[in-house]
Amino acid sequence: MEKINEKKEEVRTFQSVKGMHDVLPADQPYWDKITDVVNDLGRSYGFGKIETPVLEFADLYNKTSGEGSDVVQKEMYTLKTKGGDFLALRPEYTPGVARAYMENGLSRLGQPQKLYAMGPVFRHERPQLGRLREFTQIDFETLGGVNDPIYDAEIISIFWDLLAELKIKNSILKVNSIGCRVCRPIYKKQLVNYYKNHEKELCADCVERLQTNPLRLLDCKEEGCIKLREKAPNFLDKLCVTCSGHFKEVLEYLDEVTIPYELDNRLVRGLDYYSRTVFEIYAEGKEGDVGAIVAGGRYDYLMEMIGGSLTPAVGAASGAERLIAVLKGKEIAVTPKSSKRVFLAHAGDLAKKKAFALLKELRSRGIIVSEALARESLSAQLKVADKEGISIALILGQKEIYEKSVILRDLRTGTQEAILVEKLAEEIKKRLK
Repeated sequence: MEKINEKKEEVRTFQSVKGMHDVLPADQPYWDKITDVVNDLGRSYGFGKIETPVLEFADLYNKTSGEGSDVVQKEMYTLKTKGGDFLALRPEYTPGVARAYMENGLSRLGQPQKLYAMGPVFRHERPQLGRLREFTQIDFETLGGVNDPIYDAEIISIFWDLLAELKIKNSILKVNSIGCRVCRPIYKKQLVNYYKNHEKELCADCVERLQTNPLRLLDCKEEGCIKLREKAPNFLDKLCVTCSGHFKEVLEYLDEVTIPYELDNRLVRGLDYYSRTVFEIYAEGKEGDVGAIVAGGRYDYLMEMIGGSLTPAVGAASGAERLIAVLKGKEIAVTPKSSKRVFLAHAGDLAKKKAFALLKELRSRGIIVSEALARESLSAQLKVADKEGISIALILGQKEIYEKSVILRDLRTGTQEAILVEKLAEEIKKRLK
């Protein structure tokens, strides 16, 4: 008898894509807490929530973030559709929010428009602590109205309050001004002259930046470039009178609300659309290794870049995963949302079927019910209730079915009584209080 050689199909074991991550139930309390705080701050400060598409035309980011920026050159996830459109997964919120502001006529409503969002963004970066390829960005933006320094301070204040609500203390706020169209070119010229004398000491990226975007020389993380920037010209010395006055007022507002800050004249942001105020916030101690936990600034020229008119605007963003990394690093406990609930157990096959219907009924009345109906043993079911820390158990057996009642047992004291099904929901709510 001939042997038949059967080829076994190779079974592939799948893992999450590099730089992407699962959010497991154990981490949900962190996400619930951050989401609640963000929504509360939005309401408290009078910001309306906005949702923009995850996919935008890639040119939206090419024109605003800058074709020479790392986001555009190295980090964007792009795709070409069957119809020939060149799209990008959003690497950040600000350009999309600006596009939505202009496209939907928000400039015709009361000004300024205060908007916030929280959702996934995508950057093809090298994964490390606090830096993922898919991460959740918390974004607050103020668009339109007048170019008032109070809005710069307000955005900083929102994120300062966010950190305070999360009990992240002693954060470090660094602020700078990178000027406007009047004074920035003068500074850029001096910066280029300085770096040209040290071109051989620059990393390959900075040699290119010297030609395309000199300000980003101050943002390089390479050790040699960090040493060079220590002697680079001071931007604050080159600000025009208007920019200097604007920055002075921002600092005065921060003083009014006692938010401490450090002046950092070498701080720039890695995106082309920023002007005047820029800032970053870092966690204290080794948790600061995750990088800036908040970053942002003013971007008055962005709307012009996408076909609109000059529109004052300021905003900032924070990464939820970085905040969680800091919370865990500092061992800051986050209490899970209170979910007062009861446990429903059954004794017997008929009771199991009736318990399934009772579950639906109780949940429709707003009662949170846990169960382990797949376990046949009553004692095994009650062990699950004990493990989950539930204090009230509902027990349904054949006798209770005929009497149209349920045994309500206090698992802390062991006392129990039979409650008619028609009065059960009311009794449970009373006891949970």
